[in-house]
Amino acid sequence: MGGELKKRILSSIFLIPIIFFLIIKGSLFFLLLLIISFTISSYEWHMMTKSKNYHLFGFLFLIFAFYTIYQIRLGEDISYHRFLLILLICILTDIGGYVFGKTFKGPKLTIYSPNKTISGMIGSYFLSLILLPFIIHFNLTQESQVSILVIFIILISSASQFGDVFISFFKRKSKVKDTGNIIPGHGGILDRIDGMIFAFPFAYLILSSNLFYKI
Repeated sequence: MGGELKKRILSSIFLIPIIFFLIIKGSLFFLLLLIISFTISSYEWHMMTKSKNYHLFGFLFLIFAFYTIYQIRLGEDISYHRFLLILLICILTDIGGYVFGKTFKGPKLTIYSPNKTISGMIGSYFLSLILLPFIIHFNLTQESQVSILVIFIILISSASQFGDVFISFFKRKSKVKDTGNIIPGHGGILDRIDGMIFAFPFAYLILSSNLFYKI
C-alpha cells in the first residue's frame, strides 16, 4: 500500500466519525463545521484563483453552495436523514471513482482531469447505488419510491462527478495538484468537497421543486 493511500485512509478514519457526529448533532455543532469548512475552502479558492477573472464568481458560488448545505440540514425540514443520504452518495461516488479508476484504468474521461476515467465514472454510479438495498432493508423508503430514489441517486452522483471534474479544470488552469494540504493524503478542504459543493445545490433545487418530495 502506497504512502499516500495510507495517509488517505488514516485521515478518513480520523475525520469521518467526527464529521458524522457534528452532522447528526446539528445546531451549533454543525454550524461550526460549516463555518470552518467555508472559511478554509474560500481561502484555498482565493489562493488558487486570486489573479483570475473568475475569482469572484467562484467565491459567490461557494456562498450559495454552503447556504444550500445549511438549508438541507438546518432549514425548515430539520432532519439529518436527507443530508446524510446526499453526503453518502457523494462519498461513495468519490470512492467508486477512485477504486475503479485505479483498478481498471482505461480511457480518460476528460482532458481536464487526467486521473478521471470512464471506468471510474461507472464505478462511481455503481458504488453510490449500493445505498439502495440498505435503504430498502431498513425501511427508509416505501417500495413505490424505489424508482424515484434510483433516479435521485444517479442525478446526485452525476452532479458530484461534475463538480470533481470542474474543480480539477480550475486546478489545471492554476497549475496546482491540490487546492491545499490541510488533510494528509487528501489535499485541501476544497479537494474533498469539490463534488459536494455541486451536489448539494443541485439536490436543494430539485428537493425544493418537490419533484422528489418522497425522499
